[in-house]
Amino acid sequence: MQDKQALDRRSFLGAIAKAGIAGSISLSPLAAAAATVKATKPAEPAPYAFACPPYLQNPEPTAVTIMWMSNRPSYSWVEHGETAALGSVAHHAEGGIVDSYNSLHRVRLEGLKPDTTYHYVVKSKEIAEFQPYKLTYGETITSEVFSFKTPALKPKEVSWLVMNDIHDRPKSIPHLVGLNKDPYDFVFFNGDIFDYQVDEQQVIDHLLLPAGQAFASQKPFIFTRGNHETRGKYRRELGNYFDGPYYFAKTWGPVHFTVIDTGEDKEDTHPVYAGIVNFDQYRQQQAQWFAQVAQTPAFKKAAFRVVMMHIPHYYSGDWHGTMDCRRLFAPLFEKHKVDLSISGHTHRYGIHQPVAGQHAYPIVIGGGPKEGFRTIMRVKATEKDLNLVMLKDDGTEVGRVDLKSKR
Repeated sequence: MQDKQALDRRSFLGAIAKAGIAGSISLSPLAAAAATVKATKPAEPAPYAFACPPYLQNPEPTAVTIMWMSNRPSYSWVEHGETAALGSVAHHAEGGIVDSYNSLHRVRLEGLKPDTTYHYVVKSKEIAEFQPYKLTYGETITSEVFSFKTPALKPKEVSWLVMNDIHDRPKSIPHLVGLNKDPYDFVFFNGDIFDYQVDEQQVIDHLLLPAGQAFASQKPFIFTRGNHETRGKYRRELGNYFDGPYYFAKTWGPVHFTVIDTGEDKEDTHPVYAGIVNFDQYRQQQAQWFAQVAQTPAFKKAAFRVVMMHIPHYYSGDWHGTMDCRRLFAPLFEKHKVDLSISGHTHRYGIHQPVAGQHAYPIVIGGGPKEGFRTIMRVKATEKDLNLVMLKDDGTEVGRVDLKSKR
């Protein structure tokens, strides 16, 4: 089921390809002159359309956030239900005002049933004119029908995929996800998906479009920053495109996840930052926060305690970021008996088994971003076992971790 106004991905991509081909053909002087005349005419506005497919965020047994983008200011909503007939409608309102005249849309569905499949469509209605006492709507566009499944209230297992260090190579996302043939609950982007932050179009083209087309309309993803996402003039706005902070704690079935935002790899005083970063204090804040998290029943009772962070605190040289993470987090991870740490950053994939006097748990580092070095990790945990398999981009297995619960 798809409205005729819905996003036509193939036509969209085909139009881009044709534009690129036309631009590469040499023109005769007469044709060039005609093209110059045409170029002076006002460009036709692009048709009203979705800028990216819907993508799922922040899943809970009774709630999930659906986000998407349109290419013009809109009023948007979600229609959803336990069958393709849908039946329920939700939009986002705060302080008595319904979200409208925006192009980034975020609707939280609440009151859902655990362990239940839901179907949904997203709809956006263009706001052609917005005057103080007159609002004029344009056309409405509708997505195809997607589905997702809410987590169980107390699931016996959880499985997820991990990607890192894509570095503005959007084709790597569907390629790596496509290597996995097993069921999974969510995808975790462990930093440096971008080289640096330029503008909104980069976020759309290099993350939201490829992720949405590959999986994110039906499986949620979680994003944390790498050191490269802290760079560029659009770095502050990046967080707007996700429903949740860059560091947080979450329990899903037998696993307690601690996600840490490791910040930059250089000193705060390095000239490239021009005095406008404060990552040493930020990491210190997270270390204090982790010490509190480790005292919670959820952390203590979890069958497995997993940390995910972009910069590994070992095996990534002696740059300031690495050493500061080691100073702050290594003692805490030892004290509170972390079972597994998953990182990226080095572009050298590897499984680093426990080393006496340093870390009593495996440290797994993903590869990337060049062909032949890209990796995806598949992790599955039950109440007794945790198994991690790392695949290279040709599908071959390049590392494995198998753990038994100590609790």
